[in-house]
Amino acid sequence: MLYKLIYMFHVQFSVLNVFRYITFRTIYATLTALLISLVLGYWIIPRLQRLQIGQYVRDDGPPNHKNKVGTPTMGGSFLLCSIIVSAFLWAEPNNFYIWLVLLVTVLYGLIGFMDDYLKLVKKNSKGLRGWSKLSMQTAIALFAGIVLYYHPGFNTKLTFPFVKAFLPDIGMGYILLVMLVVVGASNAVNLTDGLDGLAIGPIIIAFLAYLAFTYLAGHVKIAQYLQIPYVYGAGELTVICGAVVGAGMGFLWYNSYPAQVFMGDVGSLSLGAALGMMAIICKQEITLILVGGLFVVEALSVILQIGYFKISGGRRVFMMAPLHHHFELKGWPETKVTVRFWIIAIMLALLSMSTLKLR
Repeated sequence: MLYKLIYMFHVQFSVLNVFRYITFRTIYATLTALLISLVLGYWIIPRLQRLQIGQYVRDDGPPNHKNKVGTPTMGGSFLLCSIIVSAFLWAEPNNFYIWLVLLVTVLYGLIGFMDDYLKLVKKNSKGLRGWSKLSMQTAIALFAGIVLYYHPGFNTKLTFPFVKAFLPDIGMGYILLVMLVVVGASNAVNLTDGLDGLAIGPIIIAFLAYLAFTYLAGHVKIAQYLQIPYVYGAGELTVICGAVVGAGMGFLWYNSYPAQVFMGDVGSLSLGAALGMMAIICKQEITLILVGGLFVVEALSVILQIGYFKISGGRRVFMMAPLHHHFELKGWPETKVTVRFWIIAIMLALLSMSTLKLR
């Protein structure tokens, strides 16, 4: 890790003491990931175009999406690289949680890469089979849950927003909770990724919220003052959150309307899993429903649409699911849907932050 090499000389150069502060390293992790993402995007996007790795658009989708056919996808690969490189440079190499989050993120990214590869390179429009993809996601989340459960010092108590005295210990049930949160968050983000800039905006906002949550959870005095669980070592995850924010801003440079690249499953599945892991480790699992409320609603709209369609014999709740397509078909311009969803994401993130004091 770069900061360790620099910090070796802090005795000779006292100014280098700033590198031991998480806040300082988070700022530079954000800027590093932003720069790497911009450079990689500039280099990779033309090559994706030459390889004809373009977006597939459903025939029954909104008519205005036809012009997206051929737009390069799998851009999540350079987004993911930016996060990993920045984390290696600025995060504490001896921190257990750093390695666990990066491992889960990369493994989910590989699942997304395989799915994208089959759909776009092998021209198999279905990609990975649904049960196969879900099984792999569940297995990785199960592994993460078991590792956390047996990790010394990690407690299995649940923290509820707006409540401070109710802290039920669910024991081994916590492993199931990890599976539910990580798999659910991953697929919810994946379903939201349907318009230019729609998913990456709320992702940046959500990780900004968890940047604060992880820092506070890892600071013993602040955690005691706010009466939230103190998690030794969780504060270092602030650096990862900063790296995601920076890489996300770099990706948004190319993904804003009209998009030059889409993230694909390699990006959406991995970032959703990373978000779920952040929520688990800093003990704000339930709060994720609020922070990622936009992702939750998008996922529920799909579940409700499919369920009602089967029960009613072909009738629909929405004109099209996920929910953002419903508003498109009602006549909202794509940019209006995206910006309004961003505004909702910001409101939910602010509301989630208020739970720290309203307890």
